[in-house]
Parts: sequence; C-alpha cells; structure tokens
Amino acid sequence: MSLPETERALKITRVFDAPRELVFKVWTNPDTMLGWWGPKLHPATQMQMDVRPGGKWRGCLTGVEDGRALWQHGVFREVNPHHHLAFTFVWEEEGERGIETLVTIRFTDENGKTRMDFHQTPFQSVAEREGHQGGWSSMFDRLAEYLSAAQTTD
Repeated sequence: MSLPETERALKITRVFDAPRELVFKVWTNPDTMLGWWGPKLHPATQMQMDVRPGGKWRGCLTGVEDGRALWQHGVFREVNPHHHLAFTFVWEEEGERGIETLVTIRFTDENGKTRMDFHQTPFQSVAEREGHQGGWSSMFDRLAEYLSAAQTTD
C-alpha cells in the first residue's frame, strides 16, 4: 500500500540569524559543509561537490560512536545563487534508503536573517520520512551553530 502524497514529503522551515548569501555559500562549498553537514552523531568526514545543474555531489557521514561510514550522493538539478537549490539525494544502501529523493531548498531574506524552506520527496514510508526529519533537524541545528561562529570570525 503506497502512502498518500501528503505523507510522502518532508517539509522543514528554519530561520537562521545570518544573511542569505552566507547561508547559500555554506550550502554550496564542500569545505564549509564539513563543518555542519550530517547529524550531530554522524558528521560529514568527506564531501565533494560540483555545484551546477547536472553537477554531482557525494559525501560520507561517519558515526561518532561506531565509525560506520554512511555514503550519500546526488545530482544538482537547479542552482539559483542565494535563492534556490534542488538536488537528488540517495543513500548508497540497498532497499528503501537507497531510493532517490529530490531535495528543494528556498532561501528568503527576512530582515537580515534567512528563512530556509526545505522540502524532500518522495518517501516510501512514514518511518523513513521521520528518520530523515530527525537527521535533517539535527543537521540544521549544527548549521545554525556554524553560521553563528562564521559571523563572529569574519
């Protein structure tokens, strides 16, 4: 039985206390992504990116507790600097986690802060969608911390 369309998507909105240009920059630079990509207990240890439509990305999250490598990759579909990103997302695993999803992110200026509207679809199960929500939420907490530190060192 397949999920209704409304349950196949994950939507997260966050407002970051940083200018939109900086938020977009840290989303599109593999060096900065190593500082925040991945949930707290599975930070990124490798990241390669070719940020252009048709360009590929690939990253590795490494478990803090067990050292397990979790590889993921995708292809950029849309790149509109400071405004919009769209890319595919695939875990390099068999089964449901290995099914390709599409991530779309819109960046909007809100009085010097950045509203980020994140959307990922389609998920095959509520459990997989909820697992991603937890992972992305942890990662966006790390992104907020990274952005705060980046602005104090500039």
